[in-house]
Amino acid sequence: MGMLLSTALAMGLLSLFQQQLGSLWSGLAILFCGLRLALRWLGSGRGQPQPQVRTMPEETLEEPKGPQSTIPVSVNYHFTRQCNYKCGFCFHTAKTSFVLPLEEAKRGLLLLKQAGMEKINFSGGEPFLQDRGEYVGKLVRFCKEELALPSVSIVSNGSLIREKWFRDYGDYLDILAISCDSFNEDVNVLIGRGQGKKNHVENLQKLRKWCRDYKVAFKINSVINRFNVDEDMNEHIKALNPVRWKVFQCLLIEGENSGEAALREAERFLISNEEFEAFLERHQEVSCLVPESNQKMKDSYLILDEYMRFLNCTGGRKDPSRSILDVGVEEAIKFSGFDEKMFLKRGGKYVWSKADLKLDW
Repeated sequence: MGMLLSTALAMGLLSLFQQQLGSLWSGLAILFCGLRLALRWLGSGRGQPQPQVRTMPEETLEEPKGPQSTIPVSVNYHFTRQCNYKCGFCFHTAKTSFVLPLEEAKRGLLLLKQAGMEKINFSGGEPFLQDRGEYVGKLVRFCKEELALPSVSIVSNGSLIREKWFRDYGDYLDILAISCDSFNEDVNVLIGRGQGKKNHVENLQKLRKWCRDYKVAFKINSVINRFNVDEDMNEHIKALNPVRWKVFQCLLIEGENSGEAALREAERFLISNEEFEAFLERHQEVSCLVPESNQKMKDSYLILDEYMRFLNCTGGRKDPSRSILDVGVEEAIKFSGFDEKMFLKRGGKYVWSKADLKLDW
């Protein structure tokens, strides 16, 4: 009897255990399925809030772009207005004696490089007046060594350059442009390039030799005006063999060489468009000649003054922006009045690195 009770009790407990085990297994199965679904949900990324994506109609995916920021590919930095010549047509006169501290000038050049500058041209005034050429030499070296600019050039009247400068800084200079408006010394005196016993033309020939010796590309700039418009420069230019001969038509800029506040009166130097064309035609066989009429020249240069302000010449005068040192390049360049199409049309971008010129030194 006791054994039967024990057996019945054991069977009952087994049945209860089986029921509980079945319920547990069913719960585990449900839990497992739930976990698997949850993992699939998370794996698809739908377990987290998704950012809303606004899909535009196919034909309007690309909105019209607004005006693009001007990239200062080639910049002319007139860091000084002081000069030892008194050219009657000068359009960047000595209205101030200010020159930026060297480190501030370097900071501005770095800003220009970061904005896309590839070529810097140092001008004046006369660049070699400041610290006997050491100031511009240090800037030239900085632009090549630190900024790695493809092209660094200088425009100078050449009267103050010594061979020592080439020894110290020639490696860092791509192009030296020397202003020469006539190969007749009497005409140079009339223009304002006379310097007593010094001969401008003889000095030009000496500079040409130094450029060859120290592997600097040699360029000549000439302003065609009332006193040289009938001159024949063919043989002289061919003998000097510059990489470029920039020929400018004399230009009036209000407040610089024209008007009540001007330091020069350039009206007597002016020539007509027809006279300028006649000069160009007379020198058409000079392959390195690059002509620039008033129309081409006026708005196609990015010019920085001694305060690193872009100068807008569209109104026939030089209206300054705010300095790039204060507002940055992108903001200041909006007020430059720069005509990029004319810059390209006049040949503003060319082979300007001496490494690419492949010259026969």
